[in-house]
Amino acid sequence: MAKVLKVGIIGGGIGGVALAAALSQRGIESHLFERAAEFGQVGAGIQMTPNAVKVITELGGLKALDKVGFLPEALVGRDWQSAEEKFRIPLKSECPRLYGADFYHVHRADLHQLLVDMIGNTSVRFSTQCTGVEQNEQGAVAHFADGSTFEADLIVGADGARSVVRHDLFGADDPKFTGHMCYRAVVPFDERPDFVPPEAAFWLGPKSHVVTYYVNGGKAVNIVAVHETETWVEESWNTLSTKEALLGDFEGWHTYIRQLFERVTEVYRWGLFDRDPMKTWSKGRITLLGDAAHPMLPFLSQGAAMAIEDAYVLAKAIDGLPGRLDLALAQYEAERLPRTSRVQLEARERGKTYHLSSKEEQARRDAEYREQQKKDPHAGGIKANWVYAYNATDFTPVMDR
Repeated sequence: MAKVLKVGIIGGGIGGVALAAALSQRGIESHLFERAAEFGQVGAGIQMTPNAVKVITELGGLKALDKVGFLPEALVGRDWQSAEEKFRIPLKSECPRLYGADFYHVHRADLHQLLVDMIGNTSVRFSTQCTGVEQNEQGAVAHFADGSTFEADLIVGADGARSVVRHDLFGADDPKFTGHMCYRAVVPFDERPDFVPPEAAFWLGPKSHVVTYYVNGGKAVNIVAVHETETWVEESWNTLSTKEALLGDFEGWHTYIRQLFERVTEVYRWGLFDRDPMKTWSKGRITLLGDAAHPMLPFLSQGAAMAIEDAYVLAKAIDGLPGRLDLALAQYEAERLPRTSRVQLEARERGKTYHLSSKEEQARRDAEYREQQKKDPHAGGIKANWVYAYNATDFTPVMDR
């Protein structure tokens, strides 16, 4: 039976629809508001690491993920010029044993759709732009550009890094341009090319790095190419760039990278902006989720995964503490804020490690990689084993905490 509680979700991205799916699973009424005219086929590849896959499995989406995803053999660090292997972390053969779930590569649109397919009776309003939120004695109210309002027991801002909800709760933030810009592209292939092995490849170069991996069930290669620049680049996923610009910024890179970039037909770019972790996400009956709460650099590939974890924990807290929304939000933050803050800060550090430019710094880093590889490959390389081991489905709200 549906609960009396009513939740409004601002934003229909991965975090918003994951929350709608988790609430629907528990019979909690939710209403989702999305500024776009429809759920679109946008974005590029996403690494769905075991920590996120555990949540998707619990929500009932594993079969769909397995259908559209790709299981990489390993995560491999390579030299930008020679392709020399710096570290190798086994994935396909090891992740289920070590972390209780597989590691998938998937196109963002496919991941989004499988979550949309699980939102059940969630009410969805498109072309609805939130302009602000407020609270009264009865609950929280969202205001929209068309003049309409929506009142609920809880409003959740899942409206991204430039969150209107966060701005209303905590004021304007101060994102800092990192000096990094990122190209993204997806290259389809009728047959898998020899120059892109079935792995997540991290090509590390001076002031740049490139990540490549298969999506669309192995029918396309996703490219993420990060390059340091002194020129400010806007924070937008939808700014078109050119193949010539991409090739120009990666002049002299290994022939495998050049061959792949030559096959690009459409490429986008955006600037990477960094923000410090927040101290709290909630005020009264309004809270934040995903990038609205903890926008992070992509160097640990955890933006979508953190939003999915948030969604599950928040839904479970609300469901497990009926009539105690204040306690549910407190426990949601207590569970999630320390973890997402650590991911934010460690992703920042990886951005520095990947881009070392002096031969001496690179030699020290690579020696450390080799030493870690001997001891435990899963604790080395990008050092993300602690990320993958976490299980959001283990969270249990406690009434007297």
